[in-house]
Amino acid sequence: MDALTHIQKRLEPELDHMNRIIREALHTDNEMMNHVVNNYLQTKGKQIRPIMVILSAKFFGDVNEHVLHASAALEMLHNASLIHDDVVDETFLRRGKNTINNEWGNHIAVLVGDYFVANALAASISTGNLSIISSLSNLGKELSLGEVDQICNVRDHRFDESHYISMIRKKTASLFMNCVKMGAEAVNVKPEEYTPLMKFAEILGLCFQIRDDIFDYFEDKLIGKPTGNDLREGKVTLPLLYAFGESQETGKEMQKLLMKGDLSENEISVLVDFAKESGGVDYAFSKMRKMQLEADKLLDVYPDSEWKTAFKELFEYIISRDR
Repeated sequence: MDALTHIQKRLEPELDHMNRIIREALHTDNEMMNHVVNNYLQTKGKQIRPIMVILSAKFFGDVNEHVLHASAALEMLHNASLIHDDVVDETFLRRGKNTINNEWGNHIAVLVGDYFVANALAASISTGNLSIISSLSNLGKELSLGEVDQICNVRDHRFDESHYISMIRKKTASLFMNCVKMGAEAVNVKPEEYTPLMKFAEILGLCFQIRDDIFDYFEDKLIGKPTGNDLREGKVTLPLLYAFGESQETGKEMQKLLMKGDLSENEISVLVDFAKESGGVDYAFSKMRKMQLEADKLLDVYPDSEWKTAFKELFEYIISRDR
């Protein structure tokens, strides 16, 4: 049993309750909406983000209804972003199943994503906590800005690590930070108490995205996902960014190849192989390990507990996972 499965088992009652809140919130009299939503919810994914909300609450106190509604709000907002991303990226499979846009078209997919957003806000209001509502609202802005930053990086050919880190901080790490923040605030913890854990969550979120980006350099035969999907969209992630700087002459040629756009499968393979052979993937793993050490030190201010251990185990899982 891997670390995430172990944590999921320990939090099973809370996660079941949260998923029930989500199903009830999304239920409507519209038969088509119910069909689309229910089919989508059949594959819940890992639910790492609501797990972090619940872990944060347990870290500082105990789980209450406000915690569960906060975690439901975050999970619905996260899923809304995935549904909208699938439309923008023209993705047709997610978790091995047809995306909503593939099965129902972009129009329905956008509306379903909007429906998830509206219900996420409603769930946050159920907490009665203005700070949680504000956090969810600010998170929505950060996620949107992160996606726009990614588009700008592609259009302006920004091939440097600092722009990449800034983008994934908004696009991914902000969500992890707010998981911890909302879980802590739902059990009335003061900001000065949860700030170190929030910083831990930020680093964890950065590593989550770096690890996700590494997957693009390897084919996932289980779900039939080929390599180079990010490159097809012009997205340059950490392994290739490192390779550009490490092999400067060849790197310039590879940048020119990337900038011409409309890459063939052979050209994508050339870029993927270049990133690997230049040590880009190894560098990305090394960077995550350094960041993990930095994150572990942030937890030193807190007393040892099973939930502190759970956060560390979750971090290790995120780096070591195979998909």
